[in-house]
Amino acid sequence: MDDMTDSSTSPISSLQDHDLLTTPFGAATPALEIVDDVDLTGKRALVTGGASGIGVETVRALAQAGAAVTIAARKADVAATVAAEVRQSTGNDAVDSVSLELTDRASIDALVAAWEGALDVLVDNAGVMALQDLTLAPDGHEMQFATNHLGHFRLALGLHDALAAAPGGARLVSLSSRAHLASPVIFDDIDFGFRPYTPESAYAQSKTANVLFAVEAARRWADDGIVANAVHPGAIIDTGLARHMDQEKLKSLVDSGPYTFKTTEQGASTSVLLAASPLVDGITGRYFEDCNEAVLVDRAREGTAGGVAPYALDPANAERLWELSLRLIG
Repeated sequence: MDDMTDSSTSPISSLQDHDLLTTPFGAATPALEIVDDVDLTGKRALVTGGASGIGVETVRALAQAGAAVTIAARKADVAATVAAEVRQSTGNDAVDSVSLELTDRASIDALVAAWEGALDVLVDNAGVMALQDLTLAPDGHEMQFATNHLGHFRLALGLHDALAAAPGGARLVSLSSRAHLASPVIFDDIDFGFRPYTPESAYAQSKTANVLFAVEAARRWADDGIVANAVHPGAIIDTGLARHMDQEKLKSLVDSGPYTFKTTEQGASTSVLLAASPLVDGITGRYFEDCNEAVLVDRAREGTAGGVAPYALDPANAERLWELSLRLIG
């Protein structure tokens, strides 16, 4: 049996052998400011989880810039209401919604089958966090990994041809989290069959998978004109993502914890940067936070200092996860 750790083989120095990309934007930048001078007229975007939290503000910013935006969300009625509100607030009538359940293969495949034409931007925004008990998705895999990674993986593969057909190239944005620093992907026990389950470790593993997916998509799909990057949106309290957390613990983090919380408008800004800004043209296979490329860190650090773990950028891990994911969704 393989070692139950990540399979990092690349020297740390080779994982980020370029100058880190910086922008004029930062943690406090609202999403609409990112698109102040951006024109996405004629572009089409799909945002999963676009009916709540930072997903709404991601949709709003892309629509404000002129893109035709489709919200993909579990609750069709809520998504339709949000689409109508964004149409009204932006004056962009090309905002619609579709139903999507990321743990339901038939739901994913139905969205893919119904999609017509090119797709310029895919934002994998939807997610679940901190399920208190080990829960398996219908396909038998741990729910956070199944939702956050495998569902988006199947969706992206299904939409690959649409992305590849985008004139001028397409952008894929994979939402990760600073939580990825707490765990690599444990390839030999993805579903916690042998190790103790904790909400934090399961979420962390899924968020590392989100980064690795972007790294490998960037490599595999480069010749198709598709760029892919991962982002940490920041800690945002006004969102349904934290609904499974212990509410007393959550309150303590808000009241006196180490985190600086963002608004949903600020939380959407890094996603919008990678989805729309010309400042990141051609950038691919990287990890961003607070609207700038994150520094590589070689060990966990105290407090809320950010950065990206070597195991999350390691190309060997990325390729291994891709091949494993193909088998898991087969």
